[in-house]
Amino acid sequence: MMARFFYNLALLLLLPYVGLHLLLRSRRQAEYLRHVGERFGFFPSPQPSPRGGEGVIWLHAVSVGETRAAVPLVAALKKRYPDHRILLTHMTPTGRRTSEELLGDGVLRAYLPYDYPLAVRRFLRHFRPAVGVIMETELWPNLVAACKTQGVPLLLANARLSEKSARRYARFPNLTRGALQGLAAIAAQTGQDADRLRALGAPQVEVLGNVKFDTLPPPEQLALGEALRRKIGPRPVLLAASTREGEEALLFAARAQHPPGETLLVVVPRHPQRFEEVAALAGRAGFTVIRRSEIAVGAGLPAIPGAEIAGKPAPAEILLGDSMGEMFAYYAACDVAFIGGSLLDYGSQNLIEACAAGKPVLIGRSTYNFSHAAEQALECGAARQIGSAEELLEVADALLRDEAALRRMGEAGREFAARHRGATARTLEMIERYLSPLSG
Repeated sequence: MMARFFYNLALLLLLPYVGLHLLLRSRRQAEYLRHVGERFGFFPSPQPSPRGGEGVIWLHAVSVGETRAAVPLVAALKKRYPDHRILLTHMTPTGRRTSEELLGDGVLRAYLPYDYPLAVRRFLRHFRPAVGVIMETELWPNLVAACKTQGVPLLLANARLSEKSARRYARFPNLTRGALQGLAAIAAQTGQDADRLRALGAPQVEVLGNVKFDTLPPPEQLALGEALRRKIGPRPVLLAASTREGEEALLFAARAQHPPGETLLVVVPRHPQRFEEVAALAGRAGFTVIRRSEIAVGAGLPAIPGAEIAGKPAPAEILLGDSMGEMFAYYAACDVAFIGGSLLDYGSQNLIEACAAGKPVLIGRSTYNFSHAAEQALECGAARQIGSAEELLEVADALLRDEAALRRMGEAGREFAARHRGATARTLEMIERYLSPLSG
């Protein structure tokens, strides 16, 4: 209790800075100033009216990756509990936008309030969830305590905990232990994740696998990727997927020193607020850039190699992926995929989707967010590890000249992804243990 008292005192002292934080974030992403009331537990919409007397199933997916991972689980829950409403909460505008694109009006959505006691209580009173599921690992002590007080089973699903994150939580042992022990159930991705959670005080942890393996390439995205590839033409395509700040500059510098040949470099920044920044970086590096937003995939339009840039026909050297919700299309259109967030110390973005799409994967040294998946992908030959932007381009060029190697790695990736599916079904079974008695 004392730990949470000091935690709440710190939150109170930080309150004047919360508005400033949102304002500063809005300078790069205006959506941060929308739905601000929800972040403090005020919801303008009427209370949800459950159908058939059933309740609300609430899933929390903080941002884009967690939201995409939640999609198969949402589909499974809607099929199993058709009379329940599904609520999806987020912390970032990009996460919220992703749920709008992937799930439309099929779910309720809101921002999860900041962890102020009154805010979380207002949230629970408004939505009255029958059960809550936090995707991956976000521990909010007041939220956990309020759920326990109000009799809402709160589950931690698809939980991952890197060594880096475990050290951060370990700085506040009493607060962390109390939050973990207040959860109704915990499902970890791997045995290593489970061990770290237990070391922090989690009483019971199941290992159910990673639900991200259950995300299949949508047919419409594959079709879009094929159409985009027709626009590109016969040129080899190297995709830099979900790049993070600082990585694009390294890639462009290496590309300037590396004979580009005919290869088209497709760069898709992880955060949409950085699209303009990355376009400017490529321009300053001397590259001809075309944007995905400038390309229509209908018939009769020019292919990318001859696209007019600034009024002049010129071969595009960089394609900037300035679109949301099209990552599988980019995977379908490429020959080799580099996974961003791994060249610098960001811990890597999701490599599983590229493997599922049957594309050879290149990944840097920083993989702590997907360490287990990365190790397994490297072991089975679905991925190769690189240590620098220069090595990335060298290895990619060698692969692009070796059709047999491309085929072997792509097939290994598909087999790797297929072999690890099934976590969604196991997670659904865990949720059912808490929903079925309530559903009668």
